[in-house]
Amino acid sequence: MKKFVIITFLMLCVVVRSQLSADFYSKSCPNLLSVVRREVRNAIKLEMRMAASLLRLHFHDCFVDGCDASLLLDGSDGEKFAAPNLNSARGFEVIDTIKNAVESSCSNVVSCADILAIAARDSVLLSGGPTWKVLLGRRDGLVANQSGANNLPSPFDSLDAIIAKFAVVGLNITDVVALSGAHTIGLARCALFSNRLTNFSGTGAPDSTLDSSLIPSLQAACPANSDGNNTVALDVKSRDLFDNQYFVNLVNGRGILQSDQTLFSSDLALNTTKSIVQLYSSNPAVFFGDFVNAMIKMGDVRPLTGLDGEIRKNCRVVNS
Repeated sequence: MKKFVIITFLMLCVVVRSQLSADFYSKSCPNLLSVVRREVRNAIKLEMRMAASLLRLHFHDCFVDGCDASLLLDGSDGEKFAAPNLNSARGFEVIDTIKNAVESSCSNVVSCADILAIAARDSVLLSGGPTWKVLLGRRDGLVANQSGANNLPSPFDSLDAIIAKFAVVGLNITDVVALSGAHTIGLARCALFSNRLTNFSGTGAPDSTLDSSLIPSLQAACPANSDGNNTVALDVKSRDLFDNQYFVNLVNGRGILQSDQTLFSSDLALNTTKSIVQLYSSNPAVFFGDFVNAMIKMGDVRPLTGLDGEIRKNCRVVNS
């Protein structure tokens, strides 16, 4: 009986996953991929940083109750106003523009959750990274979960906490390292890493895992009288190029965020993530392959399908 229950459960899992498919909109919205690609390209031309921002929106959406575009919902109790997203998550106006363009091509057909997934893929590709077939067919959630968003992986988390948060959504240690590689593009606010620098009174010691040659430039970018919202590139060598330089940086103690450098330098990393970082630092093809696999897995975290949820007309509000 127990064996039958397990087999039945596995079969149900397969059925759920099979509801997403790369050709979901092939008949109902055949121009979808080209429309999204065009709008993402336009947004990145205006601001190269937007590639990282759109990728991050998909990540932060999927980690809270699955990939259901709940992050896009407005309202004081929304996920976008949770601590990890407030004054940090960005690109909402770009998603609005993409949604409007998609609606002009095929009205009331494509979910905001699927737009997020496609935009994330295109952001990686247009930054020089790999591409993949995005599985589609998600529907949009009806409620936001601000408390859940407050528990997103944090730049201040220890490695064991990060691994645990990924495990909750079905992602393993390889996925942790591969998806962290998204930090090969984008910027970080000073408030997220200034604790690693020598304090400004001159009496504190910097984080010993941080390359000391980086400290003067980071301190200059984050003066003591700033509000913490100044930014620096997460990858100071190739900030706008999606490559494996992020992992080379970690090997050399040049990870900006504590949560990044801990993948290589913490005690726990010795038996978990360090060898993966080393592999990716010397073999970009392996990193790209694992990143693609991890993105597909993440995009399949608890999607709403079938008659669940809805297709929002406006990504910021549920349908009336």
